[in-house]
Amino acid sequence: MVDKNSLRSVLSVSTSIGHLVQEVSRQLDQHDLFYGHGTDNPDDEAYALVFAILDISFDDAEMAWQRMVLRDDIDKVSACLYRRINERIPLPYLTGIAWFAGMPFHVDERALIPRSPIAQLLEQGYSPWLRPEDTEINILDMCTGNGCIAIATATYMLDAKVDAADISASALELARQNTEIHELEDRVEIIQSDLFSELQGRQYDLIVSNPPYVPHQSMLELPEEYSHEPVMALEAEDEGMAIVDKILHQSARYLKENGILIVEVGEIQQAVEDRYSDLPFTWLEFERGGDGVFLLNKADLPV
Repeated sequence: MVDKNSLRSVLSVSTSIGHLVQEVSRQLDQHDLFYGHGTDNPDDEAYALVFAILDISFDDAEMAWQRMVLRDDIDKVSACLYRRINERIPLPYLTGIAWFAGMPFHVDERALIPRSPIAQLLEQGYSPWLRPEDTEINILDMCTGNGCIAIATATYMLDAKVDAADISASALELARQNTEIHELEDRVEIIQSDLFSELQGRQYDLIVSNPPYVPHQSMLELPEEYSHEPVMALEAEDEGMAIVDKILHQSARYLKENGILIVEVGEIQQAVEDRYSDLPFTWLEFERGGDGVFLLNKADLPV
């Protein structure tokens, strides 16, 4: 536990941004925190915390490092640090911003914090599976949450039209806000739908999804930071398979002739392979880390 003046008590009046970051990192490192919502260590977490709270661009890091900070700035950072340590709130929920595919997204507890390795696929235009010569590509982001996959996809693929679907009305409010921030209302359509229920008659070149897939027992074992995220966006019944089953069995009728399905299933990869041993899954590899994402062609999906 730390108090709200934990930084003021150890920092002098003449404190630089760099010194402030170092002290925040030191205090983070003294507590049993979980890092997995944008950073994976206390040094990077401290850097992200200070720069977000003081509204400093990462592009200005070198120049900002030696800049002196005001007492008010130290108090703002200290207040955020207090909640990060004492309440175990993930940093993006405290700053209101998460980065995904090199883009900033507004986040709050209505939706998961973006962290899917699918970011690496969309940055490459889902190559080589989608053909860049196609003049109009229709994509569905199923279980879109705050809209990050849909919006980033539309940003990187200028000829794509993307449907962003989710069952949660509150998550879709957040997705709509992010769509407006990135000025993509003309190419990203926000749709409230229980999986495919409101998508009748639509056809896609790609369906991409990061659905709920965490088994109940695994939910009980997650670090406290995850308790701030919406349970319905994480947990799925039937040992995590319930939503994945529906996506696998319903996707074919919504895909064009040469369409593909990409789904993140994380820790239940083996369970998916065991249940669908007859399907020719392609398990994708990622240079920046991440696993448990499969690809299937329409022709290989159950009908």
